Formats: sequence, C-alpha cells, structure tokens
Amino acid sequence: SPARIATSEDSARARAVAAELKVALARYADTSAAVADGYRMFLPNLKTQRVYHFTNYRRAFMEAFRFDSAKPTSILYTKQADGTFKLVGAMYTAPKRMRAERLDERIPLSIARWHKHVNWCLPKKREGRRWLEQENGKPRFGPESPIATKAECEAVDGRFHESLFGWMIHAN
Repeated sequence: SPARIATSEDSARARAVAAELKVALARYADTSAAVADGYRMFLPNLKTQRVYHFTNYRRAFMEAFRFDSAKPTSILYTKQADGTFKLVGAMYTAPKRMRAERLDERIPLSIARWHKHVNWCLPKKREGRRWLEQENGKPRFGPESPIATKAECEAVDGRFHESLFGWMIHAN
C-alpha cells in the first residue's frame, strides 16, 4: 500500500487497534483455543513454515464488509524446538480491490503497510504433494519460490497467480 505522512490521530488510532488486538489475542496462547473458535491451520501439510497462519474463513469473508480489530482473520504462531506453537501475532485481510483510502480507515497507512502476495507459482489442483518439491535448495512453489513469471511457472507445470488473496497486514 502507499505510505502516508503520520498524524497524531493516526498514532492514536493505531494504538487503539493494537490495544484491542492484544486483549483479543490473550486467549489464543494455545492453538486449541484458536481451533475451538473456528481457526484452522493454513497449509497443514507444509511442515516447514516460518510462521503458521491459523485462519478463520468466516472472519475472512466478513472482512469484505467490516473491520473489527478484535477479530483478526488469522492468528500467527511459530513452531518451537519442542514442537509446540508460540503465539506471535495476527493478520487482518481486506478484499483485493479495496482502495487505499478504505485500507487507511482500518489501519493507518502512515503507521503500517498493507501488502498483497503477487507473482506466485503454485502446484496444480489435486497435486498437493508437489508443495514439497525443491530446486537448488529452495521451494519450487509458494512464497519462498524464486519463480516470478507466468512462463517460468508454466515450465514447471504450475499455476501462476499475478495476485493471490487480497490485501493483508500482519500485527506482531
């Protein structure tokens, strides 16, 4: 998203969102609470994620119509050496066609930047096992793949997405 010059009102709004989120996240220190509230691990078969997103798809749908800082789309965790998950933050989403002014109403653009996932190569549908493929020590598919063009993606028999999902912003 575009950057904006910060105002004192922006800082106050951002602090209010952060305070409300902090209270809302306190209950999700354990992933079982997130699962009980309808959150599901995104890409559960991908065992080497740097940050695991537990996503509530109902909340994701509702983000097209409203913003509630106490109800993030995803709860973010990292996996610890002992296999347990540690709460590290949350993610909010917005529709991919939402204008910058509307994003700014949710989270001030002068304080944080929204982003989209662009130029992704993914395995074809029903070929989930291909998520594990690597080339030169890097994943062939997904966010850490070096593949960034449609031609490169087609060369490895993948599906290219110029823009995957919509807008998102992480609060850690």
